[in-house]
Amino acid sequence: MLNRILSNDFPRSKFLAAILVVLLLGLAFAPFIFPGVKALSVAAKVLVFIVLVASFDLLLGYTGIVSFAHTMFFGIGAYGIAITSTRYGASWESLLLGLAASLAVSFVLSLAVGLFSLRVRAIFFAMITLAVAAAFQTLASQLSDLTGGEDGLSFKLPALLMPSTQFMEQPLLGVSVDGRLLTYYLLFITALVLLLALLRIVNSPFGRVLQAIRENEFRAEAIGYRVVVYRTTSSVLSALFACAAGAMLALWLRYNGPDTSLSFEIMIDVLLIVVIGGMGTMYGAAIGSVVFLVAQSYLQDLLRLASQAASGIPMLSALLSPDRWLLWLGLLFVLSVYYFPTGVVGRLRAATARDSLKK
Repeated sequence: MLNRILSNDFPRSKFLAAILVVLLLGLAFAPFIFPGVKALSVAAKVLVFIVLVASFDLLLGYTGIVSFAHTMFFGIGAYGIAITSTRYGASWESLLLGLAASLAVSFVLSLAVGLFSLRVRAIFFAMITLAVAAAFQTLASQLSDLTGGEDGLSFKLPALLMPSTQFMEQPLLGVSVDGRLLTYYLLFITALVLLLALLRIVNSPFGRVLQAIRENEFRAEAIGYRVVVYRTTSSVLSALFACAAGAMLALWLRYNGPDTSLSFEIMIDVLLIVVIGGMGTMYGAAIGSVVFLVAQSYLQDLLRLASQAASGIPMLSALLSPDRWLLWLGLLFVLSVYYFPTGVVGRLRAATARDSLKK
């Protein structure tokens, strides 16, 4: 059964398998292991980014397409939920309508971008997608009647998903069982299903053709594959999964604005996470998201403690100041790229392969 679910794409490393099991259990029981508003928000953001990064890995890691419009589809998913919930009220019908509408818009836009742009060379395609994403962000900021402009949209969810809804009078293991907890587990199940769906796609015959195109598109075309069709299909699928990730974000935040889902900084974060986790692995999306977002969320707190501990050495204390967290985050990224050029997953798999050859 597990073999069918994972499509024979097992971790191929005992250490990697152990890490993935720990991450799965950690995210499954995060509300009880790491109680607190901030910890739960970080865990929810990790779930959203796992889907977003995995969808981008389908595009970059498996097909070899560099696109800067990925956050546009992420934003469309978030705006779809926000707009329908604002206009039609807090109901399950509004959520379903918003998701369906955003998926439809993402399908049309990704198909148009794919058909008009994927015939050009890689660098020109990247520039076209960057221009389209920038135009869409500007449009979202200016259509204030629809999107709320720079202020964004705040909305309510169905009663079952609201924090005010209590399912148990007494806390369970110190955690309040309410609508917020239900929302988290809705995100958890969605992220798990979508990640498994992406694993099925990349390990199907379709996924094998995408990898062949990534390695040598001229050879793939010479043996009879219609490269433009496959690349366009990959672009559309990637956009739909990114749209779903955006809907997950809006569901958790109950708010969406240009800076929340359309910021170019999100695109940079996605690129960093793909590199850290390992391109063309899917599992790297989970590992990279956890490493990057935990570092991003708690590095300032760790630096504050380190700075206080080194208060007797003024120069060291200043260097460890929480205000310099971006410097240390950048340094961590440089070191991770240096020591893990193929990402964490690639490095662990390579080490396992070497050990097998030695035996």
